[in-house]
Amino acid sequence: MSGPDTIEARFQGRVGALELDAAFEVPARGVTALFGPSGAGKTTLLRCIAGLQRLPGRLVVNGQVWHEGRRFLAPWRRRVGFVFQDGALLAHLSVRGNLMYAVERAGAEARVAFGETTALLGLERLLERPVGKLSGGEARRVAIARALLSQPEFLLLDEPLSGLDLDAKAEALAYLERLHEELSVPVLFVSHDPGEIARLADRVLVMQAGRIVETAAAAGADALNLEAARARLASETPDRVARLALAALMAGLDPDGIGSNRSES
Repeated sequence: MSGPDTIEARFQGRVGALELDAAFEVPARGVTALFGPSGAGKTTLLRCIAGLQRLPGRLVVNGQVWHEGRRFLAPWRRRVGFVFQDGALLAHLSVRGNLMYAVERAGAEARVAFGETTALLGLERLLERPVGKLSGGEARRVAIARALLSQPEFLLLDEPLSGLDLDAKAEALAYLERLHEELSVPVLFVSHDPGEIARLADRVLVMQAGRIVETAAAAGADALNLEAARARLASETPDRVARLALAALMAGLDPDGIGSNRSES
């Protein structure tokens, strides 16, 4: 049963070719990573939580029912900060304008302060810059700051580092680590990169073909790579699995040397 310090979600239904049947319950603190291959349903699950996609289910955040039966809290009434893969900044505004837009719409006592947020994300010198003149990494940091300044109870990050070059990704990861250490807003972080998850997550939800198939404490990148390989293998046809096994044997690979036992969660 969900309590005041947990987030409980359960959604079922079809969206295009995806049959979603996913459920989880996690503490309302720290970073929960949602990990799995492309097409597993990670973004769809985030959109259900944000109220942007409506499917049958249940969502309770800190003891507040946002969705159950006929009760469906509209997206603009959910205290959710959502960072999309493309950032979705308002192109006609400066960095400051984008951030103040969130502050004005929040209309509530600030739990996350403007100065604290811009300092944590290294945005002070960028405030007057047009968003069209930001680098990819800078734009992602502005998008995260804007989401935080909406005063969310829950922050959703949908692959916020995708498409960045190695330098920009490393810089953005360092800022995300600072947020993790210094802010108390719970985060659901979507990624298919084991390295990102190993650095940021407190716990991991492994998603495959629309379902949460495993919940565990955060693991190292090697363990997550192994889980990703298992998920990919499960999606292959029996004929292709047989051909992959034959290719591995022909290459001299020893299957006994690959982790056959899952670590205890």
